[in-house]
Amino acid sequence: MKLINNTDIYTVQQNILVAVDCIIFGFDSKKLKLLLFKRKVAPSKGLWSLIGAFIKDDQSVDEGAKQILFETTGLKDIYLEQLKTYGNVHRDIAGRVISIAYYSLISVREFELESVEKYDAHWFDLDELPNLIFDHGEMVADAIKQLKTKAKHQPIGFNLLPKYFTIPELQILYESIYQQELDARNFRKKILSLDILTKTNKKDKSGSKKGAFLYTFNKEKFDALIAEGLNFEI
Repeated sequence: MKLINNTDIYTVQQNILVAVDCIIFGFDSKKLKLLLFKRKVAPSKGLWSLIGAFIKDDQSVDEGAKQILFETTGLKDIYLEQLKTYGNVHRDIAGRVISIAYYSLISVREFELESVEKYDAHWFDLDELPNLIFDHGEMVADAIKQLKTKAKHQPIGFNLLPKYFTIPELQILYESIYQQELDARNFRKKILSLDILTKTNKKDKSGSKKGAFLYTFNKEKFDALIAEGLNFEI
């Protein structure tokens, strides 16, 4: 019986590159934003783009996405989720490239300014996005849709907030995600009934002399609720 050489099975018949593109959402306490970069290489050099890179031979797709995020934001252990694979034949005018898109959520306050300057990056409001290269606009639209769906079942928005935040600030975040106004009284009642916030004795007095109490997110209680099948829809 003739043994089959595995190297013969996977003989390269075509040149297909695999890339990772990251949709990085941020929140600045007022609006949900998207981090975009001016592309530094041809084709489409100088146009706005998501941050991305080709996967190296010695790394997994997830490792590639995490590396991109660390290099561009300076942050580790942040929310990161695979969105979708984009593989239209002519999606990249330079060649055959399959892209695996991820989206991540970070607090703008924690973002390193040096990274913005290094990558010629800029935060854009979601309603003021410029034209993007290739199919990156489609990726962003898909990510926003997924973010809305996810936010109805899990409080992922906490990844976009600083460690201490007010309930009005949290409401503004969810209004940014849902892109609609929420009733303040119902929102407060719903979020407090979940018992996943810890009230501190600190206050934010930037809006009034009386101030608003600051809260922190209790991840242990949240994880317990998720295990029980929490429905987080506001």
